[in-house]
Amino acid sequence: MVKVLKAAVIRLLAGASVAAVLAGASAAVRAEVAAADPIDTAMRTCLARADMSSTAGQLQCMDTARLAWEASSDQSFQRLLAKVPPGRRRRWELSETRWKAWRAVEMQMLAAVTATTHGTRYQLSEGDLRLQPVRARALALRNVIATPDGIDTPPRLRACSADPQCVHATADVNHYYRQLVNKMPRHARPVLWRAQQAWRAYLDATVLLGDEEARIDLIGARVATLKKLSEMAGNN
Repeated sequence: MVKVLKAAVIRLLAGASVAAVLAGASAAVRAEVAAADPIDTAMRTCLARADMSSTAGQLQCMDTARLAWEASSDQSFQRLLAKVPPGRRRRWELSETRWKAWRAVEMQMLAAVTATTHGTRYQLSEGDLRLQPVRARALALRNVIATPDGIDTPPRLRACSADPQCVHATADVNHYYRQLVNKMPRHARPVLWRAQQAWRAYLDATVLLGDEEARIDLIGARVATLKKLSEMAGNN
């Protein structure tokens, strides 16, 4: 059992790299650069401990890392607010408010999907899906702080309908969302709808703060999440 759990966690960590690739090249580069981050190192050390080899232990390691990334994200956001011009501060504050609102209802959606499954691998998948977006948000905020243009220069965005990559990625989001809804019991569908609406509100607020590549990163990450959940739902 211990070997099986550790192998499952290794696959999850590998899956995070796949998700980063799906989210766009720049996200993959940021994830690669951050590979030696102390939070990641601490999580890997925790996952490798014999006394944390149970499902509960592995989930605890992931949750500890998630909380650490949340703290890092909060710290970076406060640093960012201190640097951005007053005219953009409100946009960043709206992005953060919608980010937190989305994450709250997203947790409910993840739990609802996992409730339709049987097996420790799906519990571990849920733990990873709780962790990765928080990690990505923290790294994105760090990247903005480290890039002066990300703070001072207003982004220039075409409408999504004028950007073929955005059109394609949005179609993928809709496809996998419908696929997930169709696999879930009717009583759970309102939770999915609320999570998807909250994500769209977060996306709408956040794309105004970045460029087209950052927009594709956000949409691509959603594609990866919905695809994973649609594969999980209803499995034994």
